[in-house]
Amino acid sequence: MTLGLLGTAAAGSAVADQAGAGQLRVTVGTVQSQVHGLTGPASNATCTINKITINRFSECEWVTIHVDVIKIIDGEPVIEGTVDFDVKHQMALKANSANWSEKFHVSKARTTRAGKGVAAEIAAASGGGTKATIHFSQGHVLSSGAADGSVGYKTTIAPKKINPKAKTKYTYTFTKPGYTDGTVSYGSAVYRCDNYYGSSRASRAGCTIPEVPTGVSMIGLARIDEGIRKLRDNGGHYGDPDGGKPLHWMINKRQEDANRKAVCPRTAPPDMQRAGRTSCDEYPFASTYEGGTHLPANQREITWVKVNENKAQGGTITAWRGKMHVMDHDPFYVIA
Repeated sequence: MTLGLLGTAAAGSAVADQAGAGQLRVTVGTVQSQVHGLTGPASNATCTINKITINRFSECEWVTIHVDVIKIIDGEPVIEGTVDFDVKHQMALKANSANWSEKFHVSKARTTRAGKGVAAEIAAASGGGTKATIHFSQGHVLSSGAADGSVGYKTTIAPKKINPKAKTKYTYTFTKPGYTDGTVSYGSAVYRCDNYYGSSRASRAGCTIPEVPTGVSMIGLARIDEGIRKLRDNGGHYGDPDGGKPLHWMINKRQEDANRKAVCPRTAPPDMQRAGRTSCDEYPFASTYEGGTHLPANQREITWVKVNENKAQGGTITAWRGKMHVMDHDPFYVIA
């Protein structure tokens, strides 16, 4: 599904007024974001031209760049030549480290006339506690052939903390003797690093692309699984990976408790007590922004289960959140 524009172009400096002045004017292709389905940490995003294709732990961004080589003749800009090439970025985040890497490939340029001899320098910058270091043969002449580069990312993050969201800004500077430099910039997908489950003795840091939904399975938790499937059979679609809307995780203990109290009675009905099913399991989970009474009654349910089943569910959710780095507002689905 297409989520909107992520790439932004910054044109080169204005054409100089004096006769005979030269300038490099740059444009970048429109880049859209495309999400791949529920994936695990080892799954790599595939590449599509002029798209950022993303999953939970990787992205492939493939952009096209065009340079006009311009001279001012009789007060008017005249194109003396052109440069066209593309760049393919492949970024692989890590679920168990806040340091990661990216490779990129600059194609050999297709040039006309004065487009030959245009050279490029590439810079990369990040934020959110992450430092980006680029490795590239700066001043590469685009018409001379293809070139490869890489970006190394190192993140500083304290235990129990979630870093701000960030993205990489790539900036190109184009040069040619006798012409004013041209520049263009665009951004990567948004990523976020955390060490939420870490401690002073151990780090459990990792990074993810938070807009990509992940999935937690309730299969094997017999009563909980049954309750969710019954709700879906009756039209409940929130959290359903088969065409439903995602749920969104919430880190707010006070609101979580309020959500649970809003839908769960204090005591189980007599028949459930006789069956030993005295623990109320609510869906959507109280720890989501859709929990409690935030959804209509036909989009939620409660199921009375044994205490051990509810505890097992808690363990499943905690393990899933740690592995997939699910934090506040992150979208997800429930497999049942």
